[in-house]
Amino acid sequence: MIPHELMAPLMFGGLVVFMLLGYPVAFSLAAVGLFFGFIAIREGFFDFSLMQALPERVFGILSNDTLLAIPFFTLMGAILERCGLAEDLLDGLGQLFGPVRGGLGYAVIVVGAILGAITGTVAASVIAMGLISLPVMARYGYDMKYATGVIAASGTITQLIPPSLVLIVLADQLGRSVGDMYMGAWGPSLIQVLLFCLYTFGVSVFKPQWVPGIPRESRTMTGWPLVKRCLWGIVPSLVLIFLVLGTIFLGLATPTEGGAMGMVGAIVLAVLHRPEFSRHAKIASWIGAAALTIVTVPAFVVWQSDWMPAGLLSAATTALDQIRAPIFVVSYIALAVVMWEAVRIAPLRDLIRQASQSTMRLTAMVIFILIGSTIFTLVFRGVDGDLWIEGMLLHLPGGTVGFLIFVNLFVFFLAFFLDFFEIAFIIIPLLAPVATKLGIDLIWFGVLLCVNMQTSFMHPPFGFALFYLRGIAPKEVRSSQIYWGAIPWVVLQLIMVGIVIAFPQLVTAFLDKPSTVDPNTIQIEIQQEEERNEPPPDFSTPQK
Repeated sequence: MIPHELMAPLMFGGLVVFMLLGYPVAFSLAAVGLFFGFIAIREGFFDFSLMQALPERVFGILSNDTLLAIPFFTLMGAILERCGLAEDLLDGLGQLFGPVRGGLGYAVIVVGAILGAITGTVAASVIAMGLISLPVMARYGYDMKYATGVIAASGTITQLIPPSLVLIVLADQLGRSVGDMYMGAWGPSLIQVLLFCLYTFGVSVFKPQWVPGIPRESRTMTGWPLVKRCLWGIVPSLVLIFLVLGTIFLGLATPTEGGAMGMVGAIVLAVLHRPEFSRHAKIASWIGAAALTIVTVPAFVVWQSDWMPAGLLSAATTALDQIRAPIFVVSYIALAVVMWEAVRIAPLRDLIRQASQSTMRLTAMVIFILIGSTIFTLVFRGVDGDLWIEGMLLHLPGGTVGFLIFVNLFVFFLAFFLDFFEIAFIIIPLLAPVATKLGIDLIWFGVLLCVNMQTSFMHPPFGFALFYLRGIAPKEVRSSQIYWGAIPWVVLQLIMVGIVIAFPQLVTAFLDKPSTVDPNTIQIEIQQEEERNEPPPDFSTPQK
């Protein structure tokens, strides 16, 4: 007979053993949960009726609208990874910053941030930048440890910058809004980009031979052609960022709807970057863009009605009512013509098919891990495992600070062996109740863990960003250079963890302030009417 107080530690230990043996995490979670669940029922620790909640919980996972955003953002990133947008961005910004010492490093960091805001996946950013930038950096004499480190680290910024998949999963596990999680992540994202740029500047000052400037005569473009090349990569990216994130932040779309629009926008961008893009489709795209621009002006006036003149507001409202329907019909027809190009162009059709297959694999993996973690969590809580975890963490020395230090060290070392999906689905549900009892804002807590979990892509043995880079790097680049080059950037990411702990306003300043009104103090007073000495109404039959 197993004592009740040992069930939770044995479950946790059994899960660790299964994963160390190399079994898939999703099936390890489910197997350990069911095995200990049957033992708990046999020993009388809980009733079989608890396990009858499993089908409903699985159905709840599959019908979760929030998680529906994951395949949309994944497909968007997979399409943009292959469509040529990254090449345009890196080529333009690389030639713009190239003559400056460390210029290619700055270009990679900025492009990594832009790609992060439009792809949401680390693999897309690291592979695209590694294929394009690494040979150029090697050609102009950049130190390989710095070059590989900046490419891998800039790719992992995607983990933190909205629309990150990690933020979606964390919001779901913490029971918070994805929009709030996205809003809170912007401050740390921008500070991290600045931190990477400062490190590159420091390298250019103290180790200038590591990051030489590109000779001006090596640039193939200058002046207006260079500016045009940069704008061709940046402007469509900014439009797509607004289409996805702007609509979410303005409350015009949910994250799922924003992801769907982003996926359509990614296909349109992929079409625009194809040389086979036909003339009639170009005309249709210009007509659609003009139509949307026309309807945007009165829509903005109506939206900002509080400070607009009454005459202008009335005219804008009338115009919007009259042109809204025909304008949207024209826009959808133009969009249909452009989307047909994605079907007509064979290479683009194959690209979308490959992107859909990779999206299907990743989505299936996430769902299986989530189902397994649901089984494990149900049984773990059934044997009071949550109380066991809570008791240990609430009595750590140092109170809230001690809890944060322990959790961050724990997650950092777990990231050596687990990827971010597994940490989010297994560990976060156990930590969230303790954080709530300690009065920690869960949005801030989720963003903090997201900053920490970036390191899971950067250090061995499961540093996936390093694996991606090793797979596409030339043979002349040694694996030791890739791993040693990652260390300074991991240190910068850990410094970022400390900055978020020291300055929580980086997250909370962007969030809506909660109401400070105590509902218990609200009093509703109804003024009673004075009594009137009037005869009651007469409902009798009128006299003829």
